[in-house]
Amino acid sequence: MFNKYKMNLQVKAPNNFADHYSLNEAMTLFYQKNGFGPIVGDRQPLTVGVYTGCLIVPMPNIGVRHKYLKYHDLHHILTGYTVGRIGEGEVSAWELGTGSMFRHPILGVMNLIALSTGFFLKPKRMLQAYQRGLISSNTYDAKSRLWIDTHGEHPLAELKQIKMEYKAKIFLPWLRWIEFAVYLSFAMLIHAVVVIPALILRIVSYLLAGEPFIEIIKPVKRSDLY
Repeated sequence: MFNKYKMNLQVKAPNNFADHYSLNEAMTLFYQKNGFGPIVGDRQPLTVGVYTGCLIVPMPNIGVRHKYLKYHDLHHILTGYTVGRIGEGEVSAWELGTGSMFRHPILGVMNLIALSTGFFLKPKRMLQAYQRGLISSNTYDAKSRLWIDTHGEHPLAELKQIKMEYKAKIFLPWLRWIEFAVYLSFAMLIHAVVVIPALILRIVSYLLAGEPFIEIIKPVKRSDLY
């Protein structure tokens, strides 16, 4: 189906798909490239691992996440951001720039969790992603979701044209950057609230298992810093 197109299917590569792909084709390739697949059966997992600092912390797998996950994945395709710790931070900063917090507060909080990790790793890239979001729109509104669900055969270029970096100017840009500072403050607070107890629990559990303390705190080379 896709062999006539050449692209990098390495998971660490940006999620850049040719504009002539249909939305359905791009989504299929996105899931193939990143090793994602549909959940088999009616039961959904109760928790989902979320990048939070140096840990992957299990968070409740709530209904809001199911409702908007497809469109969040589509944002990765529109922006090209990866699904690693840095890429999730970038797409979250982009979504906050587009106004995700005002679309649904839980979406915004999920963005803050990923933003905190991304900002620790690559602060400049988070700022750039937020700036891109200020002149773009997300696909979380009901009208956009309906259009996407009923126009899967339309080219990716069509959606990019109406969503990506189309705004000529930012209304009250100084206010939007104050907004980002507020987001970042709450992101750091959430980071501390979630990560510190999880890290303490992890250290204690390893100590109880007989692991030397020096081995527990020894930095581990990560494979998901992209």
